[in-house]
Amino acid sequence: MGKALVIVESPAKIKTLKKFLGPQYFFESSVGHIRDLPQKGFGIDVENDFEPDYVTLPDKKEVIKKLQEAAKKADQVFLSPDPDREGEAIAWHIASILPEGTQIKRATFQAITKDAVQQSLANPRDIDMDLVNAQQARRLLDRIVGYKISPILTRKVGRGKQGSSAGRVQSVALKLVVDREKEIDAFQPVEYWNLGAELQGKEMSRSFTASLYSVDGLKVEKEKQEKECFLISNAKTALQIAEKL
Repeated sequence: MGKALVIVESPAKIKTLKKFLGPQYFFESSVGHIRDLPQKGFGIDVENDFEPDYVTLPDKKEVIKKLQEAAKKADQVFLSPDPDREGEAIAWHIASILPEGTQIKRATFQAITKDAVQQSLANPRDIDMDLVNAQQARRLLDRIVGYKISPILTRKVGRGKQGSSAGRVQSVALKLVVDREKEIDAFQPVEYWNLGAELQGKEMSRSFTASLYSVDGLKVEKEKQEKECFLISNAKTALQIAEKL
């Protein structure tokens, strides 16, 4: 094999990878995502099957140029961002900016060890578009929910200069928290007594504890949710029952 370029997501990994691989390998880093939806504007064509309009991140122009120049010197390029859907999308975006005709394969490391790295490079694969599409769906939903609802929320609620934000996950989580807080605020504590008796028969060597189950045929309950139950709600009632026993 000729020269092989390995592109990772984090530059911190390069020093370790150099220890595991021979001189035919050289390395570059994308430092995370290189393309994303535009910061200004919606960036999704809802009339054209929700087609995203990806743009180069402003601080990644030099990174892209460096990756393109490095790819020209390589006979093989291994795309090795993290082994998850975000990493798969990063690999897909990197592949889209490399020179035409570049020999590209995806190699993922489940662990940064010599055996894991060498095995991954010996068994590369194509980019998994199912994972890429999963990441795109997540990203587009974040934009659709946040971009459309956040301005409305800011106008209605306000939050100084920063405004208020809505999100695919945070808005649902916030509703769960609010609903639970309302339940806590609406809770009315009810005084409740349990009655038990320490009993021992004439011919028994050991005593046992018995709990009051019913009074005059009515089951003792913690809350009087049904008509046919008995609620011991105060000490006076508890003492009266104890005297009967």
